[in-house]
This record gives sequence, structure tokens and C-alpha cells, in this order.
Amino acid sequence: MSRIGKKPVAVPSGLTATIDGQTVKVKGSKGELSFTIPEVCSVEMTDDGIVVQPRDDSKEARSMWGMSRTQVSNLVEGVSSGFSKTLEIQGVGYRAAMRGKDLQLSLGFSHEVVHPIPQGVQVAVSGAKQEIITVSGIDKQLVGQVASEIRGYRPPEPYQGKGVRYQGEYIFRKEGKKK
Repeated sequence: MSRIGKKPVAVPSGLTATIDGQTVKVKGSKGELSFTIPEVCSVEMTDDGIVVQPRDDSKEARSMWGMSRTQVSNLVEGVSSGFSKTLEIQGVGYRAAMRGKDLQLSLGFSHEVVHPIPQGVQVAVSGAKQEIITVSGIDKQLVGQVASEIRGYRPPEPYQGKGVRYQGEYIFRKEGKKK
């Protein structure tokens, strides 16, 4: 049994949640999001909030149950407070800058890396040397995807630790060659 799936998703005041068949739509101060629940699960609105239940006891229904409940919870949290990920750039001469709606990265390549920012995500560059990138938005999946793509241009390497990392990420360091 899914322990997370059993909990109803509370809808705070100020948010409006509507259920149309298998689609859950949540509207709040930051915007509107929707998610379609898989057919093996049922969704209903109760006094406690939004409740997701499996239609039968199959393995697929049980595996989709907790995931669907978490997706609905992310909709509620996204339209009320939003999500954010912070990246740090470490390395001599490595920096970031906003060029219009695109993020321009200097990561030690012979060329500048230009990353287009998709609709629904805001990116801010800060820090004394422009080494901190903050990715924020209301869609948790999209924020994580953009942050992962930016990190993917130059992941941190284990010998000197240079590259783009998540804030607070631990990089396992290796010892270099010995004479």
C-alpha cells in the first residue's frame, strides 16, 4: 500500500482546484497548472482535499497511485509558492550572463554557450563574479529540467571541482597523479 498515496492533498484558501474526469486543474496566485491522472487511478474532491485512489489492486495501479498524488501535490505547491533551484559555477573565468531571454555561459570552451530559456521559467544571475544561477518557476519538472540542462554543459569534474553544480552538492574529489 502506498503510504504517500493515502494522504489527501489539502487545497489552501486562495487556490481553486477543479476535477474534470481524469484531469486536475489548480489555479492560484502564480498561475494555473493541470495534470491528467492515469486511467488506473481515480481522483475525487472531498472535504479534506483531493484524494487519489487506485481502481484495482494491480501492480500498475499501485505504482501510479503515489506518483499521481505527488504530481497533484506539486501542482498545489507550484501555483501557491513556486519552485526554485540554485546552481553554482566554479572555475577561473567561468561565468554566466543574461542576454535578452537567453542565458550565456562562459565555461572554458572556445565559444560561448547560449541556453534558450523556455516559457514558464525565470532565470536570474547573481554573485560578485556572476557565478550563481537561480532557476525558478511554477512547474517543478520544468525547473528541474532546465537546471539539469545548464549543469550538463560542464558537470563538476572530480580532480579540481570545476564546473556547474547544484548549490550544496558534494563533489567526491580524487587525488591526482603522483610522481
